[in-house]
Amino acid sequence: MLKRFFLGILAVAFIAAVGFGVYTYKPAIAPVTADQHAEFDPAVVEKGRILAAAGYCATCHTSADGAPYAGNYAMETGFGTIYSTNLTPDMETGIGSYSQAAFRRAMHEGVDREGRHLFPAFPYDHFTKMSDEDVDAIYAYIMTKVAPVASEQTANELPFPLDQRVLQSGWKLLFADFGPYEPDAEHSDAWNRGAYLAEGVTHCGACHTPRNALGAEKSGEQYAGAEIDRWIAPALTSANASAVPWTAAEFKSYLENGAATYHGIAAGPMGPVVHAGVRELPEDDISALSIYLADKVGATEDDPAQSEVVLASLRNNRPDPQYRRELGERLYATACASCHYNAEQIEQGRPDLGINSATNLDDPTNLIHVMLDGVNAPEGIAGVVMPGFRHALNDTQITAIAAYLRDKRAGKPAWPDLANSVATIRAEAPVAH
Repeated sequence: MLKRFFLGILAVAFIAAVGFGVYTYKPAIAPVTADQHAEFDPAVVEKGRILAAAGYCATCHTSADGAPYAGNYAMETGFGTIYSTNLTPDMETGIGSYSQAAFRRAMHEGVDREGRHLFPAFPYDHFTKMSDEDVDAIYAYIMTKVAPVASEQTANELPFPLDQRVLQSGWKLLFADFGPYEPDAEHSDAWNRGAYLAEGVTHCGACHTPRNALGAEKSGEQYAGAEIDRWIAPALTSANASAVPWTAAEFKSYLENGAATYHGIAAGPMGPVVHAGVRELPEDDISALSIYLADKVGATEDDPAQSEVVLASLRNNRPDPQYRRELGERLYATACASCHYNAEQIEQGRPDLGINSATNLDDPTNLIHVMLDGVNAPEGIAGVVMPGFRHALNDTQITAIAAYLRDKRAGKPAWPDLANSVATIRAEAPVAH
């Protein structure tokens, strides 16, 4: 009886292994030659350029000192560092040998031309929601407008067995929901267009959704906020920490200009998302994306300018004749207030730090990053920069300003171990985005 039991277990294990092998196996797709690259309608190529920008393709496939799309951008994960691949149409080291069908499979299924499973650092679990037409447009753009570059691929730094691509098929089986975006009949066309963009090409959840122990987005916590590149991607739900509720208009301003009057500027990892990406979309698409995100965050149509929170922050923003009494307030008055002071109303480009997202988050990381390294020209709003105080203020002074903003301006409980957070972030080299 016992023998039969163990034989039964072995038989089940064998069948499961065979089934997994069948599921895992993906045949190679025949390569194409350079002269087989098709001619594409210029309108399709331009559409592909816009979609490639909105999907941050160049951002993630360009190293700090490399040619555009030539790969080797380092992506730190909880399991090791993964280096992006060469996305140029180079025939030997890029994707020049990819047919349109091979490119579609990579985007929709996370499988390369040779049949190897791709690591989910490449967000195919989002790109799978894109239409064939949109994926084909990106292919047309890359094959005709991106210069081919030969580059040596940097080896991924993943421990065994996580470096085995065959295991990625198991990850897909557990966590990937393949298939195109399905419109929700309960919402408007604009909302559905925004959802298609956010969940597909712009893959907002890849940064704003927390991940489980195996690196998959937690399906029940979509947009609940997460850590990304040592910054905090805030929640895009009702749990958003902003003192002033978001509106669709605020989202649109943020996505178009890199700044929202009542929520601050796009800095850190969000800088290129806006300036090298989303803002390239047509205005109607940005509006649709804003409508969708506003719904997710629980936005209202109330005028933020009339919010008591805003009016109170403006009152508190007025210079206090006794500002010298406290180190943080004194430093704020001398180093920050000249740019961040708003008298009667909040001006875009001069964030009010009492209601700013960075001072209201439960984690001081974003505020410390901006105080230390500022906001450079490619970030934030066009024509406005903020100097970094890394070399002008010491840890005690940065801590004092942050503590003052959190307490006196945001009116929130003190951040625990703030001084240690400042020291830790200062010791880390700034992350290039």
